[in-house]
Amino acid sequence: MTSIDLIHSELRKLTSTRMPAAFGAVLVALAAINGVAVVAGTDMDGSKTFISTGTDQQSLIAFAANALMLAGLFGATAAAREYAHNTTIATYLTTPDRPRALRAQFTAIAAGGGVLGLAGAALTAIAVAVSLPLTDYGFMVSATGLVQVLAASAWAGAAGAVLGAGIGTVIRNTGGAVTGAVIALVIAPPVAVQLASDFADWVPSTLALVASGVADGTSTAAAVAAIGVWGLVPALAAAWSVQHRDVV
Repeated sequence: MTSIDLIHSELRKLTSTRMPAAFGAVLVALAAINGVAVVAGTDMDGSKTFISTGTDQQSLIAFAANALMLAGLFGATAAAREYAHNTTIATYLTTPDRPRALRAQFTAIAAGGGVLGLAGAALTAIAVAVSLPLTDYGFMVSATGLVQVLAASAWAGAAGAVLGAGIGTVIRNTGGAVTGAVIALVIAPPVAVQLASDFADWVPSTLALVASGVADGTSTAAAVAAIGVWGLVPALAAAWSVQHRDVV
């Protein structure tokens, strides 16, 4: 099988279960929550200044941080379930070249995570845009700002999915992999910031906001690169693990 064939096979695995529908339902729910927040939400003084400018609205629809988390869970589940259901045995029997098979799997998972992030950002933007006419404000996010939000969410989704897949491949247990993704993306970063405040600009949530153009810190290019590194490190650990152990 060619590498393209392997990637197609992995994509079929991802789309032949109920998992994409489940994550899709979560995206729709999050978008609906944002729409309701636009209509019903107010600031402490009863005003709606949180949607009064294009910058405020861009911050509201910025989805990259959510994309990292959701795609991390998606990748962790997708990779770990291969071991839970022993389908990874058939994969490596069909393709004994383990690094090649793993690259195909991670490419497919990254694509799925990217679609997840892009869809989440698009649905959120649509929900906010549809809800704004019910307030005194219109949709004021510039085309450039909207494109940046969408691109950052897609990239964060792809990187988050690879991060989760790396953890899932190392741990090989679905519950453990999901827990590991939550620790890596939610629990560990604040603890690291408490231990070393200089690390604050490099935690995933901050990087996602910078990449979306709604926060200061590092440059946008540095934030995009750092998000990629967050995904690359677990992927490299997974590659080493697969090469130095039995399949299961």
